[in-house]
Amino acid sequence: MRTGSAARTTKSLFVSFVRFGCFVSVVVPVTGASAGAQTLPSSPLVFADGHVTIGGDVSASVGTDDGSRERPGFFNFTDYEHSALRTLRIDVSGTVKGGERFTIVGEMRTENFDRPQAYALYLRVRPWPARNFDVQAGRIPPTFGAFARRTYPTDNPLIGYPLAYQYLTSLRPDALPASAAELLSKRGLGWLDQFSIPAGTRPERGVPLVSAFRWDTGVQVHGGSELNLISAAASISAGTVSNPLVSDDNSRPQIAGRIEIRPLTGLVAGASAARGPFVTEAAARAAAGDGHDREFTQQALGGDVEYSRGYYLVRFETIVSDWRLPIVRAPELKLPLRAVSTSVEGRYKLAPGLYAAARFDHLGFSTLTGSPAQGTLPWDAPTTRVEIGGGWSVQRNLVFKLSYQRNTRDGGPLLRVANLGAAQVVYWW
Repeated sequence: MRTGSAARTTKSLFVSFVRFGCFVSVVVPVTGASAGAQTLPSSPLVFADGHVTIGGDVSASVGTDDGSRERPGFFNFTDYEHSALRTLRIDVSGTVKGGERFTIVGEMRTENFDRPQAYALYLRVRPWPARNFDVQAGRIPPTFGAFARRTYPTDNPLIGYPLAYQYLTSLRPDALPASAAELLSKRGLGWLDQFSIPAGTRPERGVPLVSAFRWDTGVQVHGGSELNLISAAASISAGTVSNPLVSDDNSRPQIAGRIEIRPLTGLVAGASAARGPFVTEAAARAAAGDGHDREFTQQALGGDVEYSRGYYLVRFETIVSDWRLPIVRAPELKLPLRAVSTSVEGRYKLAPGLYAAARFDHLGFSTLTGSPAQGTLPWDAPTTRVEIGGGWSVQRNLVFKLSYQRNTRDGGPLLRVANLGAAQVVYWW
């Protein structure tokens, strides 16, 4: 059985890398890399005397399939219902400046040629141009977390994403478990699950701890010291960090904040917090009636550190997320439902244009007592990922990456272990 599985994995990976090799054989000669020339455009397009700027990036990833009927793992599925290892992503961004104080920023994105969506669209106002202070309104950059600001392939040294920002838990804002036993029965099924409240809900994906693939919609205030030794941001937005929305589907908005300090050259330390209603109004009413207390929230706390010196870069981030859901019947949910993530990654430059990277991730969950047959278990299946890889810069804005993942999951009906390989090409201008 294991031999057959390994053979399928090897064949799938081989086919993926053959396709990737065909792409490389076309791209590399165009770049003129052997002559050290940079022939692909590398600068954004600028119009109207610098008032309009257009840029973008394209990333193409191929890798082992962990979401098929033969390999039902779904370790890398995102809240856009794509595998992070098998995605073609195209971003086009632009800015329009209206003097020193006003800038409109927008970005359109498509994955695997799905319908393009507005990933970002906001107005930035700088009341005092000489000071490090601005107000942004619209579909704004995330306030919470460190990796949320590095989700572009150009900023990610590997191909996969940290589990906290990508792995789908079994929780949903629009469908609720009636008991601890029902929630435990869905362990590991965040890619597509279904609960009994409200009646008639359809199968749908769950949410990660923090979404890396949708920005917030609301208002954000950001400021910092003159040399940016300390900076802070606060925002009011729709949805929560795990489920950002364009318009709210419950009673109140989310409040989030973040602070960063840079006490030494190369050292950045940050802390984040966010709290907002998680459960939709319709689901809360179905579970608790019209007189519910409206405190069915998600609260998240995060801490992160980054240090770079010479040829190496090291990053650490941890996130604790608590969800409060309605208690309907026995066996009762033990609240809050907690998830804790830990991520450590590093990058080392081996030679000009060549680097190696690695990341360790773990995602754990608080325990619940379900039916006598279930006993006491984490409310979702604890998951660990180790990813190693590297990248080669053919030119400043064209990078090829290779990576290998080992994913393990302690529970659930899907694959418990998946060894996955991937390759990616990233181009930006």
